Amino acid sequence: MRVPRSSLVALAALLTGSLASAGALGAETATLDPAVLGTPAHPAEPAQAAPTGSDPVSTALPDYKPEAPKPEPAPAPVVTAPVAPADPLGAAIFARFADTPPLLLRLTGKDRDAMRAFYEARAYKPLWIADGGWTEAAKSVSARLAAAAEDGLDARAYTVPNLAGTPDAKAVADADLRLSAAALLYAKDARGGRINLASISRLITPQLDLPDAGAVLTKLSEAGANPGEALQAYNPSTTGYQALKTRLATLRGPAPTAVTPLRLPPGPALKTGMRDPRVPLLRAHFGLETRPAGTLDRAPGEPEDYDATVADAVAKFQRGRGLPGNGVLNVQTVLALADAGRPARASGSEAELIVNMERWRWLPGDLGPDYILVNIPEYRLRAYRGGSLRDEARVIVGKPESRTPLFSGLMEYAVVNPSWYVPPSILKTMAPKLAGYGGKTWGGYEVVRRGGHVSLRQPPGERNALGFIKFMFPNQHAVYLHDTPNRSLFSAAKRDFSHGCVRVDDPFRLADAVLPDWSEARLKKLIGKGERTIRLPAKLPVHLAYFTAYVDDGGTFRTLPDLYGYDAPMRAALGLPGGGGPAIAKLPEEKARRKPEAAPVAQAHPAPRREAARPRRYADPEPSARYDEYDSPRRHVRRSARADGAPEYGEPGLWTPAPAPVSRGWW
Repeated sequence: MRVPRSSLVALAALLTGSLASAGALGAETATLDPAVLGTPAHPAEPAQAAPTGSDPVSTALPDYKPEAPKPEPAPAPVVTAPVAPADPLGAAIFARFADTPPLLLRLTGKDRDAMRAFYEARAYKPLWIADGGWTEAAKSVSARLAAAAEDGLDARAYTVPNLAGTPDAKAVADADLRLSAAALLYAKDARGGRINLASISRLITPQLDLPDAGAVLTKLSEAGANPGEALQAYNPSTTGYQALKTRLATLRGPAPTAVTPLRLPPGPALKTGMRDPRVPLLRAHFGLETRPAGTLDRAPGEPEDYDATVADAVAKFQRGRGLPGNGVLNVQTVLALADAGRPARASGSEAELIVNMERWRWLPGDLGPDYILVNIPEYRLRAYRGGSLRDEARVIVGKPESRTPLFSGLMEYAVVNPSWYVPPSILKTMAPKLAGYGGKTWGGYEVVRRGGHVSLRQPPGERNALGFIKFMFPNQHAVYLHDTPNRSLFSAAKRDFSHGCVRVDDPFRLADAVLPDWSEARLKKLIGKGERTIRLPAKLPVHLAYFTAYVDDGGTFRTLPDLYGYDAPMRAALGLPGGGGPAIAKLPEEKARRKPEAAPVAQAHPAPRREAARPRRYADPEPSARYDEYDSPRRHVRRSARADGAPEYGEPGLWTPAPAPVSRGWW
């Protein structure tokens, strides 16, 4: 069939990429060979689509798709460098942020950046200084920093710069930023930021609520003329903390009158009746008369006489500094006079209070009306409802070599008639036998197979290692509160028998306190009816705490043995007396804790070689009570008389040592 000339013209225009005039198209088609119409005349140029409609060209190239236009690249973001303000003070503050020297050594780069953002938002205007002097708000903050010792903090960490004379813009900028930095550091320390808790123990993992630098400065700037109260509010408001703070103030007595340091020239020790050229300096320092007063029998004395009046003033100063108040001007007194502006070092009793006040900072500042508090060294649990004590119970906590961790969690549900699974640390030693075992039970345990993994499950019942109920608050340590079949252990005074979980005496009373819709009698009716999960109507905070000194509900101050040896390293970290010592060295090495997984059947893990010199302890009255859901017993296996030789687990009072130890890890 002959192709119409009009179709050839349109096709030529499509392939050449040009819609030229009709005359040009006619000239170009005069030499166009129809045999090569499938090849574009200019391959480098994209072809343009012909108009659609009744034109035969629109159906002649069914696979042709016009190329979509390429999107233009997005313009690169324009980064503008910060510009220094025009006023001298703002420019000086801007320049101080660019200096490398830190404002305070303990502040991080993140804190410094947040401070910069805060000042940038206010055009780098000073926050605390006006007309070359401190504002009333600055004086309020400075007074709180100077009184930091009231809350067990170290006032020397929050130094306030001096603005004596007529400071220039650079000095004003530095002083303003340093006061902001000191206030920020105080707020962070008040919320528990003084200590690297991992250096004390990897098992101390509270979620500290450390405030943001910008939030602190914003709060203080909006507090009016008295931001010192807003700064002090970062300290805990809990009753337990306030009781320790009150006792610390009572122990220290009335605040001593501020004394200006006095540097005396060298000289011998002075006693009553001696004469020395340093005595006039002492008289002026203590506000005494310039010379001894005369009497009827004696004329006024010389200014250099070290009489009873001067000796009494020296004795009073000595007693205030913790020195023997004998009134003798000795070397210790001379050094104390030169260092009079510095607060006295905390005593051992004060250090005990300060350490436990610090532990209150690990908990939320406001515990709320409903929560559970477990004090590990006290072996006691307390449940609070509506802000008052609802119930309390004895508990069993982790041994020193498998300590109960310190943290806060949220209880979400309870499980009645729980199952217990043999932990992988035990299960791996049995893998070779279980690999070829095809039964459904093993020594009273159910064999659970999932894919290529196997586990042993102890069904619910009176012999279950978790008892009849457990209370779950999901956490990284996989610990929780639970019952136990061996309640005789609760009669012991020192109850550190577990592998980390907390066992509760009479747990159904606790359930009655935390489950408002379930009475103790109603819960006990579920025993023996299969596993049942009961969710709490609202998540309940649970705090696993560690207080070796506290004030009880009756107002009596009590102290407890340091079960895990945490007091000494905390004193050392806080610079208090009694830090270090043998208590740290006696702590066993902590093992890393992993979330339990089912043991593989196909792999056998040989038991570690027994160390002949290592003592073995089986001091617990009923070793089987040391099982928690993910805990491993301490090398206790009971051999049954079964024909297949399968061992039995979890039967109270029937454990004997295995030929070789299993892992001593957490699981």
